[in-house]
Amino acid sequence: MVFYFLCAAALGLILVLLGQPWLRAYRQRQALMHPFPPHWRKVLQRRVPLVRRMPADLQLKLKKSIQIFIAEKPFIGCAGLEVTEEMRVVIAAQACLLILNRSMQHYDHVRQILVYPGAFIVQRTVTDGVGVQQDQRQALSGESWSQGRVILSWQDALEGAAVVDDGRNVVLHEFAHQLDQENGAAQGAPPPAAGDTQYNPQRWKQVLSQAYGDLKSQVQHGEQGLFNHYGAQSPAEFFAVATEAFFEQGAELAKQYPALYQELSGYYKVDPANWT
Repeated sequence: MVFYFLCAAALGLILVLLGQPWLRAYRQRQALMHPFPPHWRKVLQRRVPLVRRMPADLQLKLKKSIQIFIAEKPFIGCAGLEVTEEMRVVIAAQACLLILNRSMQHYDHVRQILVYPGAFIVQRTVTDGVGVQQDQRQALSGESWSQGRVILSWQDALEGAAVVDDGRNVVLHEFAHQLDQENGAAQGAPPPAAGDTQYNPQRWKQVLSQAYGDLKSQVQHGEQGLFNHYGAQSPAEFFAVATEAFFEQGAELAKQYPALYQELSGYYKVDPANWT
């Protein structure tokens, strides 16, 4: 009796595992059965002006990705915030820019998007130059956790979307970390798409390391270049900062760092330098 019970349980588990891809595809089809809501379109026009720069075919892809993203990903309000439909659309639109010509499967591991009204306070233990540890309170606009959680300040997410050419966008930044964390800790070397023959890990490391070194040199000399100085903290932070510049300052990035632009364009499968 116990043997048959175990066999039935094992069979049930196998069917569930086999059925998951089919079930997800069904849910995605259900999400796309309805046209993109007109009031969502107005939110994009008003809140995410970068969308207007994109070619029409990419705008259509983005809208479909937004519908699936919102249908699949739970948004949780924090510190008393009630997450609205507008918040979901604004955040999803920016997150989905990173997978426009890639698969939604790259966000399979994303479990929750936690949204605070503004900057949120975290307690950190930091070590100074002589090895002394201190507890510090920090105000953050976003964080990305390897467990598939993204934490965002709504105020910063909104402001990041409103200014399309300053290379400062917290949603792009944190979801770039999520891509970098697909297979574990963020290291500035996100795994390529399956079957991507253009990706060369040695070339990627060389190109990003050189640009990263340039940024660290600028920070040491008090110079402000194209990249946010925050990216000098680690290769992972540089990748996220470079992603912000790629989507919001593509033409300038291509001019100043053509090899880096080429690597990011090959990874993201888009060419924002030519978006007008």
